[in-house]
Amino acid sequence: MRYLFAGLLALLISIPAVAQQTAVDYENPKEYVIGSIQVEGTKYLDKDILILLSGLRPGSRVMVPGSDVTKCVQALWKQGLFADVSIEARSITNDTIHLVYQLTEKPRLSAFTFKGIRKGEQSDIREKINLTKGKVLTDNILVNTKNAISNYYTDKGFVHASVELKTVKDTTFPNSVLLYIVINKGNRVKIDDIIVSGNREIKSRKLYGQMKKTKRNTWYSIFNISRFIQKDFDNDKRSVEDYYNKKGFRDATITHDSLATNPKGNYVLYLTIDEGNKYYFRTITWKGNTKYSSGRLDTILNINSGDVFNQQRFDRRLKADPNGNDVSSLYLDDGYLFFNATPVEVNIDNDSIDIEIRIYEGPQAIINEVNISGNDKTSEHVVRRALRTLPGNKFSRADIIRSQRELATLGFFDPEKTQIIPVPHPENGTVDINYIVEEKPSDQLELSAGYGGQVFGVTGSLGVRFNNFSTRNMFRKGGWSPIPVGDGQQVGIRAQSNGRLFQSYNISFTEPWLGGKKPNSLSVGGNRTRIATTWDKENPNYGYLITTGASIGYGRQLKWPDDYFTLVSSIDYQNYDLKNYASRNFIISDGTANSLSIKETFSRNSLSDFTFPKSGSNITLTVQITPPWSLFSGKDYTDLPNNQKYKWIEYHKYRFTSDWYTNVFGKFVLRTATKMGYLGNYNSEIGPSPFERFVLGGDGLSNNFNLAGQEIIAQRGGYDPYAPPGGATIFNKHIVELRYPFSTNPSAFIYGHIFAEAANQWLRVRDFNPFKLNRSVGAGMRFLLPAFGLLGFDYGIPFDLHQVFPGTPKATTLRELFSRGKITIVLGFEPE
Repeated sequence: MRYLFAGLLALLISIPAVAQQTAVDYENPKEYVIGSIQVEGTKYLDKDILILLSGLRPGSRVMVPGSDVTKCVQALWKQGLFADVSIEARSITNDTIHLVYQLTEKPRLSAFTFKGIRKGEQSDIREKINLTKGKVLTDNILVNTKNAISNYYTDKGFVHASVELKTVKDTTFPNSVLLYIVINKGNRVKIDDIIVSGNREIKSRKLYGQMKKTKRNTWYSIFNISRFIQKDFDNDKRSVEDYYNKKGFRDATITHDSLATNPKGNYVLYLTIDEGNKYYFRTITWKGNTKYSSGRLDTILNINSGDVFNQQRFDRRLKADPNGNDVSSLYLDDGYLFFNATPVEVNIDNDSIDIEIRIYEGPQAIINEVNISGNDKTSEHVVRRALRTLPGNKFSRADIIRSQRELATLGFFDPEKTQIIPVPHPENGTVDINYIVEEKPSDQLELSAGYGGQVFGVTGSLGVRFNNFSTRNMFRKGGWSPIPVGDGQQVGIRAQSNGRLFQSYNISFTEPWLGGKKPNSLSVGGNRTRIATTWDKENPNYGYLITTGASIGYGRQLKWPDDYFTLVSSIDYQNYDLKNYASRNFIISDGTANSLSIKETFSRNSLSDFTFPKSGSNITLTVQITPPWSLFSGKDYTDLPNNQKYKWIEYHKYRFTSDWYTNVFGKFVLRTATKMGYLGNYNSEIGPSPFERFVLGGDGLSNNFNLAGQEIIAQRGGYDPYAPPGGATIFNKHIVELRYPFSTNPSAFIYGHIFAEAANQWLRVRDFNPFKLNRSVGAGMRFLLPAFGLLGFDYGIPFDLHQVFPGTPKATTLRELFSRGKITIVLGFEPE
């Protein structure tokens, strides 16, 4: 009505001006041609846009009086930008009318402030409301702002929070106002109790467990805040009904719910449940199956007569098992893409249900086209060779799942955004499969500094690793942008130094598909490390150890026992040049030693993802042997000097590593790992090699120092390196971690974990005791940054320092135990 009144008032006001030129009979409407439209009173708005929004145009015809002017006023009011709108007839000449829009703009927001809440809450609310400086403060914006703030506090349990918006004219700027947002959030309303009635068969505490968001206020509610949110409450009621359904009560419903306030001002929820009868499966029959016998299908369905009726279990075993152990997967893995199974309840007799499953098998679908998109950097042949779905093959659900896993393990694409879309063509029995991927950064730059103790001090590292390199594009025009990429080759260059005392250089190259036909890899690498005993070369005790080595390896994927297995064969040569190195208490002080070994690595890797595995395992057995040089030399090694005894090093070495990942619940992933090592010798007169031994303890970063060809096995929790003199020949290490991802963004993947470790090492086999281990527990964080690789830290608490370092008293209090904890830093790689 206000729009109609405003339009009529505007015309009445304009009558005198019109009457001066032309007499108009307003009882008899007349059609005019709009000669012009002028907009007055606006300062910040585009006048042409306003004319366009009004609905009237110069040159168009309008009835005066009539509804056209009223609609024009309504259209301008609806924009919410004006405090006053009126339309005048400036003049009328014959059949031409000239209009003027008289508009008064609403004030604009110059600033807004909060009152009554903390700064932290202010930041959160600013993200919820859509207020910016210079915005027209319409009624709609004020209402939306108030509602957004109220909803914010309601979701946090402050259901009685009040929000008041006050506007004050800002004298600093014309047509501007200051907005004060006054908030009184009050006290959080908790749910003191949930009272359930009607539940005869299932106890209330079981039902409370199904309500994930609606929790009672109990003393142990540390991680679950008790608050009432209607949307969450509705979802939790459905969860309660679903739980009843899984227990056979398929007719169970919540017939009534209510909410009451107790004297403390908190809520009490009341639920009334009608459980109904408990049902059981009686007979399940199959109809239409020709490919597989009914007995085979019964075995996979795994539901017997007399089992409690569970619709969720039935659906999962029929066609929705994420592990593929269902009837549908049996058909889909054999090409029956058009397969369909329709269960029909043919009889319900008291509490027993008879089901007939009607199957349409259809023809076996053949893969027609495999299309790939989104690989902006990675060459298409690199993506295709990872796929198990090939044109001409039968469609297989298992092959699609395996292809998705192979794409994830390449490390070039974001697994969270990989899409696989089958496009079936029933008319000709074929299917197209579209793979949509999104590239993520895979190269790594290492620029870091670490503290190597009193011996090495601060050591700097500079390295780069290209995981998707392309030697083929090195010689192509435009291939360097900034480096040639796309063929999945790996190139690594790394340097470490702290000045004169220590320098280390490493270079490596891997071709994962040698020849381009099969996944046979070729790896080559070289290293050189120089360690001095003192900084001063003029010092009489000055000495050094220079290690120079090279390796070449050839790997191939095996078909048996399955194609998750690989076998890598490599030849490794290391030369050790020592001068006056006895000051390190090493058994060789001067001379050279050589190590020529053959290494066989037999492994099975079924990890779902290399970045953050959620399932699968990685099991590796490595055997490294040198020729038994002493057997051929004919020398008596009993009294031979050490630099002659170890001229050519001989040993046989074994490493076993087992890593298992299990998605235990939600996003939590359990990692269990075992690592073992043994270094043996051929000749008792020579004894174990002084090289290739194990050193347990520390953060593992010093593994890069390679002090004497020894392997550094990290142990978190304040255990500094504590190997026997010269290093150990046996070690055991066991790890349990519970991981949780905080961010899965490829640009900054972040996860945290808690851990428990137990490890020990021994020099001789007769001292080996797998049950005498040094324990630690702790927590840590990992940050996977594309440009810098892995960064992180762990805080570990040792339990058995008194066993490792004699003279250390056993901790008798928690405070003393925690005081022995230690932070270890992770840079570039996960320590061994």
